Amino acid sequence: MFPAVPPLTQTLIVVNVTVFLAQMLLGDWIVSVFALWPPQLASGYEVRGWGNFQPWQILTYGFLHGGFTHLLFNMFALYMFGGEIERVWGERRYLIYYLACIVGAALAQLLVTGLQTGPPYPTLGASGGVFGLLLAFGMMYPRRIIMLIFPPIPMPAWLFVTLYGGIELYLGVTGTQQGVAHFAHLGGMVAGYFLIQYWRGRGPFKPRSR
Repeated sequence: MFPAVPPLTQTLIVVNVTVFLAQMLLGDWIVSVFALWPPQLASGYEVRGWGNFQPWQILTYGFLHGGFTHLLFNMFALYMFGGEIERVWGERRYLIYYLACIVGAALAQLLVTGLQTGPPYPTLGASGGVFGLLLAFGMMYPRRIIMLIFPPIPMPAWLFVTLYGGIELYLGVTGTQQGVAHFAHLGGMVAGYFLIQYWRGRGPFKPRSR
């Protein structure tokens, strides 16, 4: 299907597209069970009788999407950056990293939504994993030039990642762009950063020497 893309990246793209088609067929039910919902619902709100948090949602939400454009952008980023990372790390480490970023994004989002009031809403999308891959790309290829789509400005990968992370932090703190899980994106990047540092033997989580 994607001959130039390594096998695991191909598989992740196919799984995401397949799940999106299942969403179109099954409707809200699949979102109610597999999207990431706030764990408390303490505010007394009810969402048509569903929307309870379940442990598996910290992974499954990362394979759901809110629409075709949402899916398209995430899969394009997975295609652009995931294949590069998989070629260097191999399938096993690449998969561990990707899923760890999705879980890290989920935990960050749960922390933020737990501090908010108002009706509960689900989080869904592969963006946490994608932002983790973006961070990994910037750390591994800091001087690789990336050409933005809009505006069409070339810049080194390290600068692109830094600016993107800063914009996400600003939008998350100010609430400028509603309906986007900015802190989940940052959570994916933070989880990815600490995992890379662990594998490099740096940071607070150094592997024990034998």
